[in-house]
Amino acid sequence: MKPDVIVVVAFGQILPKALLDIPPMGCINVHASLLPRYRGAAPLNWCLIDGEKETGVTTMLMDVGLDTGPMLLKRVAPLDENEDIVSLHDRMSIMGAELLGETLDGVVDGSIKPEQQDDSLTCYASMLKKEHGLINWQHPAVEIHNQIRGLAVWPCAYTYLDGQVIKIYRSRVGQGNGPAGTVLPSPKGMLEVACQSGSLFLDEMQLSGKKRLDSASFLSGCPIADGTLLGVNIMENE
Repeated sequence: MKPDVIVVVAFGQILPKALLDIPPMGCINVHASLLPRYRGAAPLNWCLIDGEKETGVTTMLMDVGLDTGPMLLKRVAPLDENEDIVSLHDRMSIMGAELLGETLDGVVDGSIKPEQQDDSLTCYASMLKKEHGLINWQHPAVEIHNQIRGLAVWPCAYTYLDGQVIKIYRSRVGQGNGPAGTVLPSPKGMLEVACQSGSLFLDEMQLSGKKRLDSASFLSGCPIADGTLLGVNIMENE
């Protein structure tokens, strides 16, 4: 095979130089961040976890580094404070496909001029691990909310109830107060948990080995009394 160009999307390995050198127009990567920020394996997840206000897609010419090659085109997308990784991934996949088409046209007709990345502006989006999902209720409600929406596919944010794992898929920031990790009094069918500052309404959950449910359905099968303490004493383990 003698390809004019190679396109790489969401491929978790670095291509060797021998392969990068084959196509005369280069190897083009579609990366789901505004490079040079969020180089690495999980850019969409980490921009949500970090509470970013915008993200986007960058097309780039690949080199032997990790997302370090010259940039071709960028497109910016605003982020809603309640958007999760599922809807963001779907939006970025459409945006990335459109941007790739524009990039290939521009590379072929010579209208795109590659731009070197400024390494001083980068940050790294490391591969996700299960331990990233463990909720520390000693953190502010907004930070935990961002953790939940950024990890909603895998590994999922999770806490403990009487030693059992509860995965949290959706949440809303509240204004409640109380000891961190404590279940607060709330209307029937709602579950509000105090954080280091503010509170969180847990809107969609899954008990280990059970179905994923909205809060009302979850609580009908697994009542949780006001004052119950969720989680483990993370502070003692750090």
